[in-house]
Amino acid sequence: MARGIASLLLTAVALVLGACTLEPHYQRPPAPLPAPEGRQPSATAAADIGWREFFPDPQLQQLIAMALANNRDLRVAALNVQSAQARYRIQRAELFPTIDASATEEVERYPPGVIAGPSSGSATPTATGGNILRFFEVGVGFTSYELDLFGRIRSLNHAALQLYFSSDETRRSVQLTLVAEVAAAYLTVLADQTLLDITRDTLKNQSDSYTLTQRMFDAGTTTELALRQAETTVDSARADLAQFEREFAQDRDALQLLLGAPIPQGIDFSGGLDRGTAVAELEEGIPADVLVSRPDVLAAEHQLRSANAQIGAARAAFLPQITLTGTYGTASTELSGLFKSNSEAWTFSPLITVPIFAGGANVANLQATQLARDTAVAQYEKAIQTAFREVADALAARRTLDDQLAAQQALVTASAAAFRLADMRYRGGVDSYLSALDAQRSLFSAQQQLQGVRLLRLQNLVTLYKALGGGLREHVSTAQLTLRPPTPASVPGPSPQSAAN
Repeated sequence: MARGIASLLLTAVALVLGACTLEPHYQRPPAPLPAPEGRQPSATAAADIGWREFFPDPQLQQLIAMALANNRDLRVAALNVQSAQARYRIQRAELFPTIDASATEEVERYPPGVIAGPSSGSATPTATGGNILRFFEVGVGFTSYELDLFGRIRSLNHAALQLYFSSDETRRSVQLTLVAEVAAAYLTVLADQTLLDITRDTLKNQSDSYTLTQRMFDAGTTTELALRQAETTVDSARADLAQFEREFAQDRDALQLLLGAPIPQGIDFSGGLDRGTAVAELEEGIPADVLVSRPDVLAAEHQLRSANAQIGAARAAFLPQITLTGTYGTASTELSGLFKSNSEAWTFSPLITVPIFAGGANVANLQATQLARDTAVAQYEKAIQTAFREVADALAARRTLDDQLAAQQALVTASAAAFRLADMRYRGGVDSYLSALDAQRSLFSAQQQLQGVRLLRLQNLVTLYKALGGGLREHVSTAQLTLRPPTPASVPGPSPQSAAN
């Protein structure tokens, strides 16, 4: 008999492993995007370039590594992945029978004249009358194990697995966003340092001009109006210096929050944006379908796959359900007789349930899962459209920022020349201080705007790298890279990478 039960269990396992599934055949929805423009992508995709190659500044690499190790948002995302994995393992366990060991003692009392049952011969009389029946049993077995003939449990297992994949892609998206945010914050602090240096130089020049004007006023060669005008420029520069010092401190704090730890003592922001290349360039060529490889888009697709699998489970609810319960062990009316010969005991209770009437619950559940799948399709398409807009916006900014940067640099050069001539005329007594003052203000304003445009262009490269799903690994072979020194260019993208089945 034991061999018969084992054979039945093996047959049941074979049926489960070979069970069909009622899930709809999954097909990735077409990307709701316009036809790609520009050249085809070059050999290397943005997703294939590690962040250490894209951010060659050693200080920035150190800060990104710290953030990846200490940032709390990324830690929460990683814990969410582990939670999703645990939920998947819980769901997956339903594919297998749960086997437990049990020991039971049963005591029953029956009034006089009532037959206790087949074992009543072992009942003992009590002082108040009646019979007491004792029964002991020890064994192993499984309870309500469902044969997954129509793939209900497999569909639920597939849905949980896709949710696990989705959470992992979400973690990758958080990680990519963190890398981009640290880089942008670092560049902002460098720009603040550059503005501080420019403001300090301006304040020094204006202080020297004020000292010269004071001497000229004391000698009677200039007016008090010129003296007061020179004084206002000094006060204005002091106010600007205080503002930029405040912004520098606040931006450092923002960077430190992203790091999740104090900024190391060895990090030096001196030199500002002029300290060297902080961000590399990418080659040209962006196909529209590159966006399906972004972590957030892949996460949305796994959500869609999970919703599609739920439909299979809802369909299986219309079909018969077979569950098995069985035990094997030893039983006796006496505790000392449990493991004696002829004490073998077993039970086997198959149960088949055929749905007949559920008040429309199964139909409504199927409709709900189908609507959830349609919602997931819309969310997936929106994720692609959002990614397309982010890339398009970054490219649109890139095409104009280079021209703006060149024009702003020319403006600074012209303003510097104008200020030098105006200052020479003032010092030579040819012109009033008002002309020199206006020229100095124009130069200072042009210098500030130039640093703002430089920061925007560098941050645009970071944004474009993130929008294209930039790589997250730390090291790649130099032969695999398509990086160039900073020059105007557009960006390549990878061919779509299908999600795991």
